[in-house]
Amino acid sequence: MALLRKINQVLLVLLVLTLCGILYKKVRKGAVLKNKADDNSESPEGVEEEIPVVICAAAGRMGAAMAAINSIYSNTDANIVFYVVGLRSTLPRIRKWIEHSKLREINFRIVEFNPVVLKGKIRPDSSRPELLQPLNFVRFYLPLLVHQHEKVIYLDDDVIVQGDIQELYDTTLALGHAAAFSDDCDLPSAQDIHRLVGLQNTYMGYLDYRKKTIKDLGISPSTCSFNPGVIVANMTEWKHQRITKQLEKWMQKNVETGCHISIYLLPVYEGSRPIFLKSYFLRENLYSSSLGGGVATSPMLIVFHGKYSTFNPLWHVRHLGLEP
Repeated sequence: MALLRKINQVLLVLLVLTLCGILYKKVRKGAVLKNKADDNSESPEGVEEEIPVVICAAAGRMGAAMAAINSIYSNTDANIVFYVVGLRSTLPRIRKWIEHSKLREINFRIVEFNPVVLKGKIRPDSSRPELLQPLNFVRFYLPLLVHQHEKVIYLDDDVIVQGDIQELYDTTLALGHAAAFSDDCDLPSAQDIHRLVGLQNTYMGYLDYRKKTIKDLGISPSTCSFNPGVIVANMTEWKHQRITKQLEKWMQKNVETGCHISIYLLPVYEGSRPIFLKSYFLRENLYSSSLGGGVATSPMLIVFHGKYSTFNPLWHVRHLGLEP
């Protein structure tokens, strides 16, 4: 009996050990599977990288913006997320335009641009008042509107994209460059020059070289310009170099630049004291108002001079649809 009791005890111990081993394996397997699932959720295989595209939708140009978005969406299989930027009063209209058309299938986010950030930075006497619309300056504030992306594409609302936007997004930016543009050095043929008066491709068309502030930059007026209507931007470099602050500085310089002048007048009596002199502050425009006159372009030409990458010029063919 004593021997049988010992055998039963040994069998009981073995049974307990076996059950413990089975339970341990199940718990461990579950933990491994959970870790694998967590790893897959952090970096899922086969999920495409999002390509953020920023485009503005102004009240009077809503149709143009939607046409641009449609041209991008129709020519790519890439995973695009559209950041459609507008003023507060237009946000419901933007959503309605998208959700009541075939564009309802796109991945989009509507972003409000607050024009308060432009207070004191824009001259009200521009020769081209349409360029003073707040949304023309959205490109200055990309990091404030798009937060979770390293690389961003900005497009003006007057573009029609005829290629796969993935190719533009794959543009390689040189080390230390915050943006890539297309150069404007594609001079028109001689017989077309008379048609293209007002369309500039050098810095002289955008900066007033009669002003000392511009001369002191040391930039040749014949330097090839670029058009910031299509931008591939590196957000990390943009923030590191404080590009937005630099652009705002040159906006403010254009507002603040000027000189005091004194004008002698016929005597005007203030009480018994005659006043013969009047003093005025005459504002001077640093940017050319005769031809190119780009209000948003000029600060970018200064800030990015010699510090930008380029992409295939076929991604920004200018003057198409021009009516001379």
